[in-house]
Amino acid sequence: MKLTLHPDDPPRPLFGLPRIASTENDYAALFDAVPSEANGMCFCTGSLGVRADNDLPAIARRFASRIHFTHLRATTREGDGRSFHESAHLDGDVDMVAVLKELVTEDRRRSAENTIVFRSDHGHRMLDDLEKTVTPGYPSIGRLRGLAELRGILHALDAKPS
Repeated sequence: MKLTLHPDDPPRPLFGLPRIASTENDYAALFDAVPSEANGMCFCTGSLGVRADNDLPAIARRFASRIHFTHLRATTREGDGRSFHESAHLDGDVDMVAVLKELVTEDRRRSAENTIVFRSDHGHRMLDDLEKTVTPGYPSIGRLRGLAELRGILHALDAKPS
């Protein structure tokens, strides 16, 4: 059995409640406290990427063996340092190519039974989604666009140099 801890969303105190997993140091403390390999992380690029002090490729590299699941989404930080909004998967403050490069490197090391689950997350309303009632952040067409963008990066990273 594998357990995954999703980062705090948002990664700042909310209603006076402290955050548990918002930074590299938070995850290091949790893994040091309970070192079982079953304990892992859901590597959410949106939640982790909201904090300017999080270096996502470095976090992915450091905790590569602990990443069991990914939520791949992008966010753009607002000028106040606290607010953010969802952006397209290849826009915003997340260097998705660098993050995926680290994740793919780790995934290639693993056995077929132990692969990282990659999931596009969130999307913008577009095309057919505009005329439908959809769950905010989860429109079908917008998520498919994000998935196509992420798959393009994954295929490019897997391509053989010519």
